[in-house]
Amino acid sequence: MLTDQENKPVPQMIKHKNAKSLVNKYLKGKVSPEESRLLEKWFLNDLKNSKALPDKKRIEEADQRISAHLMNHIGGGFKPEVKVRRMWPRIAAAASVILCLSYGAFFFLHKSAAERLLAQNQVNDIAPGGNKAILTLSSGRIINLTSGQDGTIATDGDETINKKKNDTISYRNTATGNYKELVYNTITTPRGGQWPVIILPDGSKAILDAASSIKFPVNFIGNDRRVAITGQVYFEVVHNAAKPFKVDVKGQTIEDIGTHFNINAYDDEPSVKTTLLEGGIKITKGSTVAIIKPGQQATTTMGDNTIKVDNANMEEAIAWKNGLFMFKGADMQTVMRQLSRWYNVDIVYEGAVPRRTFNGDMHRNLKASQVLDVLSFYNVQFKIDGKKIIVNE
Repeated sequence: MLTDQENKPVPQMIKHKNAKSLVNKYLKGKVSPEESRLLEKWFLNDLKNSKALPDKKRIEEADQRISAHLMNHIGGGFKPEVKVRRMWPRIAAAASVILCLSYGAFFFLHKSAAERLLAQNQVNDIAPGGNKAILTLSSGRIINLTSGQDGTIATDGDETINKKKNDTISYRNTATGNYKELVYNTITTPRGGQWPVIILPDGSKAILDAASSIKFPVNFIGNDRRVAITGQVYFEVVHNAAKPFKVDVKGQTIEDIGTHFNINAYDDEPSVKTTLLEGGIKITKGSTVAIIKPGQQATTTMGDNTIKVDNANMEEAIAWKNGLFMFKGADMQTVMRQLSRWYNVDIVYEGAVPRRTFNGDMHRNLKASQVLDVLSFYNVQFKIDGKKIIVNE
């Protein structure tokens, strides 16, 4: 819900003849701070106190829905570890003002199209992703981690594989046997799944986003600790200078130097992005080598050995790990690729792809219809049809 940050008395009314002008200025971002506060205060006061508004209950319910969706107050679930800037508060305020000023047109003239689409999306709704993964042992045996019981779930070589109540998978060596060859396990998440914590045999941690995988030895032998990934994985590496930790992904190797880092390497993304939060990493691609410092992001593309290093938006890079969608100047296709993976849906564009730029953040524990309801304020229509999201202007 909108708030009065200065706790000043709310004005009793804005004259209707001036309201439309103010709203138009508001939507164009041309209002002064005083005009913005005036509109928001007026809406809150008039909605709560005016007895002249017809169908007041319905307007209140609509405002509660929009405020809840836009201000990220829906449901429990993930608790973000970063400071959350609520999604598009200006749109929330503008939408609320429009609901009050234009209730006649909105609820009666446009109701048939907008509400039918919203109602249909809610009926055909899609739940958000959750903790889902499979473990493939070196023998080829497959274990569903989602439905597996807590405790010891398997052994592979001398390693005992345990699952804890918080869906942490850990490896513990139960013998002192000498491995003569590498024996691999693979943990894979589907679209619509993630896995919160995997403690590797050396104590390093990996967190898997949707449609991702990590392949690793059940015991690190040799001169290094080498794993391979697909999709998006966040690492917290136990540093060992004598036995460096290396990640192979899409033709490049990322080597830790005491590190927390995130790798986004989805096949449907145009580039591989490696973001360093702590420590240091060395990236090698072909004959090109780059040393990355905390707060930097390295970007590479297929067929090119160039490594581009820029300052990173670290909150955006690890938003998924903290249970958030976070968009900073993201185009329509970037946004929909994330939704496609998290909700396990295909995206269909009817006509040209809408040219929009999105900024803001939302929790990932929302249903698909709730996320699409927010995005629709960018003048885009979304329709849920089975396991498809249809997008058009």
